[in-house]
Amino acid sequence: MVAAKTASTRWLVRIIPLILAGCAGLATYVVVKRKNGVAAAFLTLYFVFLLCMLLSYFRVFLEIQHNPGVTPLGERAVVQRERDKERKRQGRKAESDLEAGEQYEAGADNNPDSPGLERFYSKNVFVCNTDGRPRWCSSCCTWKVDRAHHCSELDRCVKKMDHYCPWVGGVVGETSFKFFVQFTGYTALYCIVVIVATVICLKSKLDSGQGVDGLVIAALAISAFFGLFTFTMTATSIRYAIVNLTNVDYLKSKNMVHQLAIRVPRGTQGTPKYSVITYPLPKRSGPGHEKDPPRDQLATRTFAIVKTEMGENPWDLGPYRNWQSIMGNSPVDWLLPIKPSPCAVYENNESFYEMGPLYEQLRERFGLPELSSSEKGEAIELKQHRHVNGTDSTRGS
Repeated sequence: MVAAKTASTRWLVRIIPLILAGCAGLATYVVVKRKNGVAAAFLTLYFVFLLCMLLSYFRVFLEIQHNPGVTPLGERAVVQRERDKERKRQGRKAESDLEAGEQYEAGADNNPDSPGLERFYSKNVFVCNTDGRPRWCSSCCTWKVDRAHHCSELDRCVKKMDHYCPWVGGVVGETSFKFFVQFTGYTALYCIVVIVATVICLKSKLDSGQGVDGLVIAALAISAFFGLFTFTMTATSIRYAIVNLTNVDYLKSKNMVHQLAIRVPRGTQGTPKYSVITYPLPKRSGPGHEKDPPRDQLATRTFAIVKTEMGENPWDLGPYRNWQSIMGNSPVDWLLPIKPSPCAVYENNESFYEMGPLYEQLRERFGLPELSSSEKGEAIELKQHRHVNGTDSTRGS
């Protein structure tokens, strides 16, 4: 379980479920006990949406608490955070400015055998920096997998981070976004039912001369507030799902340029259109330095470093396939909070996430040579070699 850094946020996450339970309890009391003019069929609809809302809420809350989709910390970050915990237990601050700034000295690991680097160049394409190496998180001291963003609330990198939401217990990302959409959708429908029921109840009381009921007014106001909020969140989230962007991605999508390392035949030379990098990164040569082991000789790969045009999305599969990659392959998956998002369990030698048509367009745009059949088969061979030697790893998990 990964908790927020600040105590106030942690307490807020614990209190909010009680607030939501109180609101649902009030609405249920008003709709069931004071159901003036409300038909039995309408009550059935109320409890169907209530059940769906509760199930989806529990699913997204538990997913966020137990599987938030954070990437592992690097060794330096683990050591630094253990030191910070020890200082906190001892009730002392950093002894010097140098000690306080230790965590900011964690520049990119220049070791050619840097832990986690192999899982990038074992793919055929990944997001990279200008020098061709993967993005580096100086706080987590690790290589960032594609589409991961650093969450300041958790102080961890989160795969496909969308936003931090204390209403559902924490950060919404790759593993929980589907269930978040289902929760907000069912909550919006539930609130609509409550609004209609309370309006019918209020009208019935006024027509019979009973006067205004304070509890009915309170239930109407609360359901209207949460209904508007969750409807907006649902519509926004559905839009993001259709274009295969997260909230973080969308905020900078119009001006975003992605830099990709795309595999090309071994030994390909750079051109004015693109530069190249070869993995594994070169080691020191000379007396006392061993030759590259067979694993590195097998894994030697060349990548062309290219850029997309501003606003292009390499992971855009088209509206329907984008939707399926997040919500599931069938209407049953879309409606029930059971199966995880397909993108959260995606495993492929090509890339961390399924690439859209832009990938092939970039190869053609920059005139990248095609891989030979033997080189295409090396991905499977390398993965099998890593698995046998116990070095295989998933997408940053």
